[in-house]
Amino acid sequence: MVSSPVILLLSGILVGLGKAFDIGLSTKCVSMPKELDMCHNVGYTEMRLPNLMGQTTLAEAVSKSAEWHKLLQTGCHPYARTFLCSLFAPVCMDTFIQPCRSMCESVRDSCAPVLACHEQSWPEMLNCDRFPAGDDMCLDTLSKEYQYTYKEMPKPTCQGCPPIEVSYSYKSALDAFCDNDFAVKVTLGKTKFTSGYNDYVTEGPVEFIQRGLLLPYDTHNMIEQWLRINENCAHRMIRHPRPMVYIIVGDIQQGQVVINRVFLWQKRDTQMILAIRKWRHHKC
Repeated sequence: MVSSPVILLLSGILVGLGKAFDIGLSTKCVSMPKELDMCHNVGYTEMRLPNLMGQTTLAEAVSKSAEWHKLLQTGCHPYARTFLCSLFAPVCMDTFIQPCRSMCESVRDSCAPVLACHEQSWPEMLNCDRFPAGDDMCLDTLSKEYQYTYKEMPKPTCQGCPPIEVSYSYKSALDAFCDNDFAVKVTLGKTKFTSGYNDYVTEGPVEFIQRGLLLPYDTHNMIEQWLRINENCAHRMIRHPRPMVYIIVGDIQQGQVVINRVFLWQKRDTQMILAIRKWRHHKC
């Protein structure tokens, strides 16, 4: 079943969109409220109302924009926030500055698979054909240099949940290290917001058993994004309020991170301790 945050996200898009994209609307400039936190630090402090999502009040814009919080936290695209803010909180200029079609397509192509992971599709009301092709003034997509850098970074993907292995031998763990590109030891926890949403986080440093193609400075963030994309897996792994320690083993396939084995780390876990000790000199 689809998680409640995703249902809220999509229902928020589809409600009240009768006026959306009507550039002829009579609008006014207002200060961006602090509650519209997803659009803070985007480079401006005043926005137009009604906005390009058809909302006519700040309260409505704040409420509907909050429903995108979960998607943005997955890090599905570096310009997803800019794209959404250009719709929920358009910059106050003489005319609306829409996102370019190329920006919409880039965000859609990266973020639609996250929605698909929850059995949902990219909303029709955000059909990229609605936006200017670039002949008019619009918000452009990433620079070619940034696109290349972003493309090269290993990114988590939607996948089936690997089983959580509680009982295993050190030989089984060694085989897993040999058969996969990376293995890390992480402490996973969850935070519950007042709105009822759960967020899944890594606590403390990530310990590398085998680094493979992972980027050391981005692994912490990558694991959290994997948990948010695969929320059903995260729910199975972090059932209790207390943090849980795991050895996570996986591959990087065509730039996508796939987790294949998950070992629960328990106190006095002699088999995993032995496997890690032997791994230093092990030949596959």
